[in-house]
Amino acid sequence: MHYAGLEEAILRCIGACREITQITRTSYGPLAMKKLIVNHIDKMFITNDVSTMLKEIDVNHPAAKLLVMAAKMQKDDFGDLTNYTLTLAGELLGQAETLIKGGLHPSAIITGFELGLEKAVEILNNNVSLRINNLSDKASVAQIMRSALGPKLPSYFEFFGDLVTDACLSILQEQTPRFNSDNIRCIRILGGSLEMSTLVNGFVIARGPENSDLTTLKKVKVAAYSCPFDPQGGETKGTVLIKTADELIKYSNTEEALAERIVKGLSEADVKVVAVGGSISELCLHFLSKYGIFVLKIQSKFELQRLCKAINAIALADLNVPTAEEMGYSDSISVKEIGSTRVTVFEKSDIGSKLCTIVLRGTSNSIMEDAERALENAVSVFKQAINDNRFVAGAGASECYLQNSLELYSSTLTGLEQYSVAAYGQSFENFVRILLENAGMNPNELLPNVLSGNQHQPEFGVDVLNSKLSNSSELGVYENTACKINALKLATHAAVTILRIDQIIVSKPAGGPKPKENKGWDND
Repeated sequence: MHYAGLEEAILRCIGACREITQITRTSYGPLAMKKLIVNHIDKMFITNDVSTMLKEIDVNHPAAKLLVMAAKMQKDDFGDLTNYTLTLAGELLGQAETLIKGGLHPSAIITGFELGLEKAVEILNNNVSLRINNLSDKASVAQIMRSALGPKLPSYFEFFGDLVTDACLSILQEQTPRFNSDNIRCIRILGGSLEMSTLVNGFVIARGPENSDLTTLKKVKVAAYSCPFDPQGGETKGTVLIKTADELIKYSNTEEALAERIVKGLSEADVKVVAVGGSISELCLHFLSKYGIFVLKIQSKFELQRLCKAINAIALADLNVPTAEEMGYSDSISVKEIGSTRVTVFEKSDIGSKLCTIVLRGTSNSIMEDAERALENAVSVFKQAINDNRFVAGAGASECYLQNSLELYSSTLTGLEQYSVAAYGQSFENFVRILLENAGMNPNELLPNVLSGNQHQPEFGVDVLNSKLSNSSELGVYENTACKINALKLATHAAVTILRIDQIIVSKPAGGPKPKENKGWDND
């Protein structure tokens, strides 16, 4: 198939991109609408997280896939403003469609959009509303955390903002501003409400020990095995031919002696805890209990790897006694009960190895999964604050100021690009309109008020939770400057790339002819 020309190529691509952004635009802001998604394996999601929607929605149009890739890149690089990137790209294409139908050539539109992007980046860099110079200041960090969690968890953003702040500050190294987001982990325990979620210092595994009633162990060595803890078990099957009763007794005694030798070697190496990523034979469990070794069975190989990373251990693939370099170390291991679930907590206080776990509670898995995605988003915001401590005003204030500034800038231009620069600025108006619509406010009445309140600097935003307009300093909603600039660049570059397409060529599908459908062959 081959499509060419203005109508068939450019406008067709714009239409496909606008269709996907119409799905996600209502999921912007604290009072965003949620989507119920059922994927190809009938798993249900109820979320307003755009990255989850795009992961589960099957997008076939190649131009729309460009927008999806841009949003995914924003999620991977910064972890925030995914919906912002997608919505802005869709709005830019909508403005471009209007200009194209008005007679403007796509080349003039592309030039104007690139000029608008350059000016918008300059405006954002010159209008920083907040700088966090001390990341150890809990009040400042909590403020940006609440701003990040507000759109995802509007009813619990204050509670989880304080919780994530404590988690991030607990693992932040004081000597150098190093931060490893892998040291913050979330586990989900069904039951209770989200407000019953807690922060536990250490690595938490939602499983108790297999053989011990001990509740606390101090300063212990840990051996980790990624294979089943069974001398007779392995990846391959074997056959033993036994002809006499004496051979059976000898075989049984040999098996017991081998199991005891392995466990005794661990005990002599002063190993107090064994973490196993597979099954554990009853015989080995007996000897492990006899020698007083704490046994923990971990079902997930991924979780075993994270535990090994946390305690600096190496997961062994065979049942040998680990060397000193292969053993892990933990300052404390304790068994606690959360709800009706027993959990095991590994604590380590070394510099660079501080760990913490957020234990999420909830009435359903979908609620806890949504909360976990929001917390991962907030942790990414903290990580970006280490790299760039500048923040601009949120709640629509920066968008209105950008529109006003770009409109003034377009009036200074003399070429055809002035129309596309003005259209680039008008695309930011859509964000304020969405915020007002989702809050149940009248955008036609209040949008001019927000625009007029941000003529000189971004200082007037939309308080969607209280359905009113407020000063930005009172709202306390901020967005990372580097994150926002990156979103602008990705959205603009995606839109410009689509506007450069003048032909769509679709090759024939690979493979031979379709097999014959023998309809009705078994009717007889």
